[in-house]
Amino acid sequence: MKISPGRADPLGAAPCEGGVNFALASAHAERVELCLFTKSGEQRIDLPGRTGPTWHGFVAGLKPGARYGYRVHGPWAPEAGHRFNPAKLLIDPYAREIDSKISWQAPMQYGKSKPDRRNSASVTPKSIVAEIARPDWDRPQHSWSETVIYEAHPKGLTMTHPEVPESLRGTWAGLASDPILSHLTDLGITAIELLPSCAYLDDRFLVEKGLSNYWGYQPIANFAPEPRYSGADPRGEFREMVRRFHGAGIEVILDVVYNHTGEGNAIGPMLSLRGIDNASYYRLTPDGAYIDETGTGNTLDLSNPLCLRLVMDCLRHWVEEMGVDGFRFDLAATLARGTSGAVEAHAQFLAAIEQDPVLRGVKLIAEPWDIGPGGYYLGGFPHPFTEWNDRFRDDARRFWRGDRGMAGDLARRVAGSAEIFDQNGRPATASVNFITAHDGFTMQDLVSYGEKQNLANGEENRDGHDANFSEALESVEAQALRKRALLATLMMSQGVPMLLAGDEIGNSQGGNNNAYAQDNEIGWVDWTGPDDTLKTFVKHLIQIRKDHRVLRQNRYLHSLIRKQDGMRDLIWRLASGEEPEPHDWNDPELRCIGVEIRGAAEGPAGEAGSEAVYVILNAGPERHITLPPGRWTRALDSALPGREAEQIDAPEACLAAQSVQVFTRATVQEKS
Repeated sequence: MKISPGRADPLGAAPCEGGVNFALASAHAERVELCLFTKSGEQRIDLPGRTGPTWHGFVAGLKPGARYGYRVHGPWAPEAGHRFNPAKLLIDPYAREIDSKISWQAPMQYGKSKPDRRNSASVTPKSIVAEIARPDWDRPQHSWSETVIYEAHPKGLTMTHPEVPESLRGTWAGLASDPILSHLTDLGITAIELLPSCAYLDDRFLVEKGLSNYWGYQPIANFAPEPRYSGADPRGEFREMVRRFHGAGIEVILDVVYNHTGEGNAIGPMLSLRGIDNASYYRLTPDGAYIDETGTGNTLDLSNPLCLRLVMDCLRHWVEEMGVDGFRFDLAATLARGTSGAVEAHAQFLAAIEQDPVLRGVKLIAEPWDIGPGGYYLGGFPHPFTEWNDRFRDDARRFWRGDRGMAGDLARRVAGSAEIFDQNGRPATASVNFITAHDGFTMQDLVSYGEKQNLANGEENRDGHDANFSEALESVEAQALRKRALLATLMMSQGVPMLLAGDEIGNSQGGNNNAYAQDNEIGWVDWTGPDDTLKTFVKHLIQIRKDHRVLRQNRYLHSLIRKQDGMRDLIWRLASGEEPEPHDWNDPELRCIGVEIRGAAEGPAGEAGSEAVYVILNAGPERHITLPPGRWTRALDSALPGREAEQIDAPEACLAAQSVQVFTRATVQEKS
């Protein structure tokens, strides 16, 4: 096999005329071996070229489909951050495909006090040379104000669905099969947010317990679609899935993990970056120990140009080559840590995103925290990022549970959390609102369990959140009331709503609020007995949101007077119809609050239509309410999900306990 120096760009394996160019970035390596695998075994060839930190070579005659890996030589000096070990076969971090799933085995260990000399080639998946193509994509391109997100697991969404062919369940093809597309489009979903979809590791901790890393938050090969969700053509099947979602008007958002890798702490395996250039890719202390601000044993260093380039190239790959429309960044505060280690609004990664012509136009969602110093960064991310708003989750749960003094907090969440996000020109869509997500209770479990039930995870129920703000309601009727009230709050609030897959049909995980290792009936969505009444109700909520632009505005509402009619854009009301005074907001027993909404005073006249919407939320007992002046139509009563819209002639209405009602009226003739 002939090899010549080739070129340093692009990184990875790039098929071109006459062969394949290989390029690997390692600033501290002393020698890099390209390892080619054929039926006759492994052939090792030194990469002959070096340009700056990049080692490269061109192999003539090689074609797409070739299997390869790397062995990287350099110093073994853990105290200086160097842990090179050429006994370990390494997966190319730019590999667009690998030949099998990644599951921990003992030869992957790299050694602690001295190098582990076991050859790991027999247990490490091989990287596969793949064509680099950038197809044209016919994207739905929904605005943030139009967006309704559905968070789902690529496998778990389809595993029990009776209408998905059994051979397709748990695959990319099953995910975009007709029954799933029909379900999502019927609901009114505009974007599906998939849990990690790149190749990840089943780590030692789980393998030794007979479990697997179901959620996928232990990435190794970030460019490669996870092979266990596909057949012979992972990239082609993923692309076809995206095309089918696009054809149904649904955008695809990927949950991506660039804060850490599955290589873990100092006693973890050596699979890729640790063996390529540990000191460049990971954040380390001066004596070479791993900094762990993610809770996983390591933290990627995006202040280093090599690591930053890897992440940026990977993001562009998923957009241009694979067709995805956006990303949710796991533990995004880690990505915003600069050279000092502090979280910074203009850290290298955030600045790179803001100027990137490909990435600045896609949907970007930050999970705005990590476990390091200053890691809770809600509201701190710059435009064009939106952020998961855990304050919305907790305040909504507590209000509907009946916790004292929560009305004011809920009011702020319903109005878009302006005190958190209204800065530097960020729109009112900066808050991604949710009641439940993959990490925590499902909606059904939120109203069924007072405590988590995580024994199946093998950690004696120590894992998972303890502060769930849940309640074990005794009757099915009480559970249904609470679920509908929570879902109505979600869909009637300013911001971008996110629905957890299965919540619309009453899916339960048996009280497990951390099903990360449950690739079974616990973690899968249960389609065997769907709550069709709840599904119809959720569909109705989404339709109301779609029909009434005032519920999904781009500008914040600050109770300012509108020039076009002299009315305030936001008016809070008590059940009596009166506006609350400061002592009312401070009343810990206030459990019923209403809000009258019009188009934002600071926005263009008519942007939100000529209408008003009145939303009233009652976590207390049944009561009579006085409506604001005008002729109103009741569009929703969460206590009576089948109730038809009706015009209200009287100035009063009856509001059931634990319920939300929504009223609408035209304001064309409204006078100040």
